[in-house]
Amino acid sequence: MSSSSFSAVGLAGRYATALFDLAEGEGALDVIAGDLKALAAMLDESNDFRRLVASPVTSRTEQSHAVCAVADAAGLSALTSKFLGVLAGNRRLFALGGVVSAYLQILADHRGETTAEVTSAKPLSESQLKAVTDALKTAMGTKVAVETRVDPGVLGGLIVKVGSRMVDSSLRSKLQQLRLSMKGIG
Repeated sequence: MSSSSFSAVGLAGRYATALFDLAEGEGALDVIAGDLKALAAMLDESNDFRRLVASPVTSRTEQSHAVCAVADAAGLSALTSKFLGVLAGNRRLFALGGVVSAYLQILADHRGETTAEVTSAKPLSESQLKAVTDALKTAMGTKVAVETRVDPGVLGGLIVKVGSRMVDSSLRSKLQQLRLSMKGIG
């Protein structure tokens, strides 16, 4: 099935669609998804990598060499490495975060999955993750791919986002609601 039946708009969407088509042709959808998740983690964790990706001052050649070196060091697939080179060569490396999101969305649509983002105060154990995934599958009536995030500011509980819907049962939100209701009394 071609990705053209899925909607991916904008610059990042066009690049993600092209990458999806290439990965599908090579039978490497999951490999590329893993590579892109690793790149997203690098973007989150490394200020230097974020600067490299976003810098308009760095030349095409320098960006291309640098991202290919990062890809090699991280053990990313040849297709991902070539794709990063194309992004750098076209001066579109700044769109990498959007490309990752769009690719993962296209992949989920292709598989008939819904993606849920679950934020917790600390990492979920395997049994907790399975329980959350099973509950979401039951509630949504479809396969659910769960992306976990850790935000210590949540304090406790979970924040679950599925598409445009969000369920916030975090302790932080409950304390904020209590604070607001207490201000209304006095």
